[in-house]
Amino acid sequence: MDNAGGLPGAHRESTAGLMNHQIGWGLTLALLGGVLNGSFAAPMKRLSGWRWENIWLVYAISGLLLLPWIIAAATVPHLGGVFQQASGGALAKIALFGFAWGIGAVLFGQGIARVGLALGFPLILAISSSFGSLLPLLILHPDQLGTRHGEGLIAGTLVMVVGIAFLALGGKRRESERALATAQQSSGFGLGLVICIFSGIFSSMLNFAFVFGDEVRQLSLQAGTSSAMSGNAIWALSVSCGFLPNAAYCFYLLNKNRTWGVYLHKTSRAAYTAGASLMGLLWYLGLVVYGTGADALGALGTIVGWPVFMSMDIIAGMAWGFLGGEWKGASRKSLTYCIIGIVILFGAIGVIAFGNAT
Repeated sequence: MDNAGGLPGAHRESTAGLMNHQIGWGLTLALLGGVLNGSFAAPMKRLSGWRWENIWLVYAISGLLLLPWIIAAATVPHLGGVFQQASGGALAKIALFGFAWGIGAVLFGQGIARVGLALGFPLILAISSSFGSLLPLLILHPDQLGTRHGEGLIAGTLVMVVGIAFLALGGKRRESERALATAQQSSGFGLGLVICIFSGIFSSMLNFAFVFGDEVRQLSLQAGTSSAMSGNAIWALSVSCGFLPNAAYCFYLLNKNRTWGVYLHKTSRAAYTAGASLMGLLWYLGLVVYGTGADALGALGTIVGWPVFMSMDIIAGMAWGFLGGEWKGASRKSLTYCIIGIVILFGAIGVIAFGNAT
């Protein structure tokens, strides 16, 4: 009787332990995905012989067109059949949100050029994180707002915004110090700020494609795809649609700047093509790893995992900026603001993780 009476409690403890393990594994993957995604631009510093449009086009072909379909074809059985069975509405949502994300990616480059990487990068990703997690929660799971999961997400997002504010303040001070040291004034800052805001809004739409394209994920599961890889069909379609505005803008710049001939330089062609393709590999693998982590987090995975993924994306990008010498010569006060911001972002990740612990 004693043993029998103890079984239900032991079962509950075992189930709780398994769920905590799944949540821990999901958050770890979301963090790793953020590291990979935040590192994708690092190879650009080694490709100084090419113009931005030369690098970006190869990156887009690699990371937004070729690699997504190769991975989808390798991991989703009967990929064509999955898309044939999907409703037109679901496919349209994925395509539309993916195309909108592509516009956000184009605006990203324009905003960064005007306000600087130190301010623009965290600002854009903060807006993307907030829209990409809270809006789907409000639309799909409004009943979860008052639960521990919802409260943890809201609290973690608010903490993240505070961290972003410190990063932005430190970045703005650094940009001002650099402009003062070189006797130059930043041009188009106000317009750049508006561009960054719209970039953040459009960039969040990639998570919308994953959230609102769940019908395709379910069909992938029915076709025999593993749960961890079930989002790959969604990613392939969405980022391929996002490739279109990126490629169009690159073509425009290549024609305007007459830089098509850069691709003909034999001395650097192989190495530079490999470097730009590596950017695409890092970016897309980060997305796949995030999708796997979101699956492990359960029903709210795409909502909870997105701010964790974005926060780590920011931290990784800032770390590469430090290693690349972007903060060289910055004042102690600017560095202090930046370090405080990074610490607060880690705190935000902890708050979200605690809110989802069982």
